[in-house]
Amino acid sequence: MRMVVLGLGYLGATHAACMAELGHEVLGIEVIPEKRAQLAAGEVPFYEPGLPELLRRHIDSGTLRVSDSYAEAADFADVFFIAVGTPQKKGEYSADLTFVDAAVEELVPLLSRDALILGKSTVPVGTTERLSERVDDLAKDVKVEIAWNPEFLREGYAINDTLHPDRVVLGAFGGGRAEETCREIYQKIIDENTPFLLTDPPTAELVKTSANAFLATKISFINAIAEVCEAAGADVKAIADAIGYDARIGRRFLNAGLGFGGGCLPKDIRAFMARAGELGAAEALSFLREVDNVNMRRRTRMVEVAREVCGGTLLGKRIAILGAAFKPESDDVRDSPALNVAGQIQLQGASVSVYDPRAMENSRRQFPTLDYATSAIEACEAADAVLVLTEWDEFLRLQPSDISPVVRNKNIVDGRLCLNAAAWKKDGWSYRG
Repeated sequence: MRMVVLGLGYLGATHAACMAELGHEVLGIEVIPEKRAQLAAGEVPFYEPGLPELLRRHIDSGTLRVSDSYAEAADFADVFFIAVGTPQKKGEYSADLTFVDAAVEELVPLLSRDALILGKSTVPVGTTERLSERVDDLAKDVKVEIAWNPEFLREGYAINDTLHPDRVVLGAFGGGRAEETCREIYQKIIDENTPFLLTDPPTAELVKTSANAFLATKISFINAIAEVCEAAGADVKAIADAIGYDARIGRRFLNAGLGFGGGCLPKDIRAFMARAGELGAAEALSFLREVDNVNMRRRTRMVEVAREVCGGTLLGKRIAILGAAFKPESDDVRDSPALNVAGQIQLQGASVSVYDPRAMENSRRQFPTLDYATSAIEACEAADAVLVLTEWDEFLRLQPSDISPVVRNKNIVDGRLCLNAAAWKKDGWSYRG
């Protein structure tokens, strides 16, 4: 099948390459010239394991092309995926739908035959209905159907999550061809016994935001328990292991530490709260405000711990920060807890040296005043404290003997509870988890 993907950021580039992998002919539309040139050359402007090879293979074969022309897109296919960004509005909690609206405004007047638009972007409930009304005004003697087909990607595992998802969700109004078309698009996935869930559009929109809200709540819950454990002298990791055996709870996403960040969970729970307020249901999601608060408190607490291990002051101290991306296997530093902590520590008078295996370039752009090292060992030189803030395998493999000779004081703060505490203590390190 021929299809168009509008927007080739993280979501769009991954979806376009994976649709080509499923055997479809894909045209990707990207309006930013630099990004478009990179993708057309088979290069990915962000880090996602396996995506450069997949993209390049389908660019080279011709099954995936990149353009900036909406006119070409309208002529190329009658199935269109919206995969543009929906960032948080400046100074507000609400989602900014400027890019979603612009995609519809530019595409629909150019359509000369009936078409189906499938939304992939995370949007507030009610967006499909609003866009459908707008499409009716814009369409010229053609029938354009809009349905929502949310994504559930994890950065670092995006290809697998697209080609082998837990479920495929489609929210469609009755009487259209969305279900039939989606079943054809995802036939290979459905043949693997992947559940295909057909709902109305508001439900599909809420499936995505509800999933993110639940995951955020689970992370903040165990971090709230960690605060109590710290006061009581208990072991939060042991608690997580114990309650994780309960099938109703589960162990995944129950890891205490620095908390969540990135381009999805923080903005999505805030947009969810804002939309609930618009609908008159603000009280229903009032707990998400505390979820957000708990998450942000972890960052402040990490700075406090760094100050404690440095003798009560960060002024004049040297701090090594291992990790800048919001999670391992990603170069994404949007709302990164690690960089937030690094910035706060620097503001309190410390010299900060940051190292991350993949996110150095993005980190420099966002926090240019920090110092950046070319390796973990270099970052730790003359350090009064070492903070592990992203659980990269490289840092998990780090041995105390690797950095003991280069630090000034043997203090390590395990911000992700990912290190072998006994090994560090045995080597004479002061360990804080």
